[in-house]
Amino acid sequence: QVQLVESGGGLVQAGGSLRLSCAASGRTFSSYAMGWFRQAPGKEREFVAAISWSASKTYYVDSVKGRFTISRDNAKNTVYLRMNSLTAEDTAVYYCARQRGYYSASVYLDSRDYDYWGQGTQVTVSS
Repeated sequence: QVQLVESGGGLVQAGGSLRLSCAASGRTFSSYAMGWFRQAPGKEREFVAAISWSASKTYYVDSVKGRFTISRDNAKNTVYLRMNSLTAEDTAVYYCARQRGYYSASVYLDSRDYDYWGQGTQVTVSS
């Protein structure tokens, strides 16, 4: 069983930064692509960023390009999301998730392609 635990959320002023972390249990973390999603109140969960198992590919939703950076440390079984220049529109619960498929050559942006999810961490940006 895989467990994903997010941390690093909180309250920040507009223009500020946060770094989210997602620690994964298990010995196969390095074999799977990982993603970050978010869900704002009253809205559907949306894709934010994803990274391939080898970290050679990264993808971002247009609204965060140039501001957010996804990375991973396979030795620590952890994936990160560095968020800069935060705005009120970034306020949401952020979830990390593991993509289906061992050593997948592709990185997917659809939440249905992810099989394990963390409990989420709240990010609130005050304007």
